[in-house]
Amino acid sequence: MSTERILILVKPDGVRRNLVGEVLRRIEAKGYTLENIAWKNATSDLLAEHYNELVDKPFYPDIVSYMTSGPIVAAVFNGAQIVKGVRNLAGATDPTSAAPGTIRGDLARDWGDGNVENIVHASDSPENAEREIALWFA
Repeated sequence: MSTERILILVKPDGVRRNLVGEVLRRIEAKGYTLENIAWKNATSDLLAEHYNELVDKPFYPDIVSYMTSGPIVAAVFNGAQIVKGVRNLAGATDPTSAAPGTIRGDLARDWGDGNVENIVHASDSPENAEREIALWFA
């Protein structure tokens, strides 16, 4: 079985709440290998490339505002079937629907301000992972 890579972003709310170590610990505890890590500040241009399929959506400006509200920790992990494994570990995008035991289910919640702040991004396919890794670790 081939090894895949995945981009993990601990989003500004996760960094603000001092959850970087907990998020990365959970991924490492699953047995995946940390390959690269860096503190990043997202720019509008980087986010437009990263979220290229969402740029025309009415909620896109909220994503940009959220993702530029503070530093982000970007990490690359690798392992067999890592995309599927980490996406299951992260839980549903909506933190209210995310199952207990998942990163979002345990650590994220709806803050009542209309914005979804869900702690973590995990690439959704091996192909997107490679594209996203190239963007964040240019």
